[in-house]
Amino acid sequence: MKTIKVVAAVICDSLQTKTRIFATARGYGEFKGMWEFPGGKIEPGETPQQALVREIREELDTTIGVGDLIETIEYDYPEFHLSMDCFWCEVIKGDLVLLEAQEARWLTKDELDSVKWLPADLEMVEKIGRLLK
Repeated sequence: MKTIKVVAAVICDSLQTKTRIFATARGYGEFKGMWEFPGGKIEPGETPQQALVREIREELDTTIGVGDLIETIEYDYPEFHLSMDCFWCEVIKGDLVLLEAQEARWLTKDELDSVKWLPADLEMVEKIGRLLK
């Protein structure tokens, strides 16, 4: 089975307090309308952190600071295996502008279950629920 290596930004209101996270609803493809953490594929020669900064600039027209790795999620979709490095991030400059997603929300710990998450992101959501204040 083919492995796809990606990065995901768990953008929070502050790396120090972490009371809300930013999620987006996919605007295209098989999983259109399902919710995820923004990010994407790592290009050759990029570190995961560099890939995240580039992807968030492309998807949300925003500059982020990348914090600690939360976890690497390994998930088998029917067509491929996904390996997703998930990092805490915060906005450094700019407003979050939806260039690819159809919708976005800031979610508190109590609101994490209010959206329908992509299967691979669901495992991270459970962990984040324990980490948010």
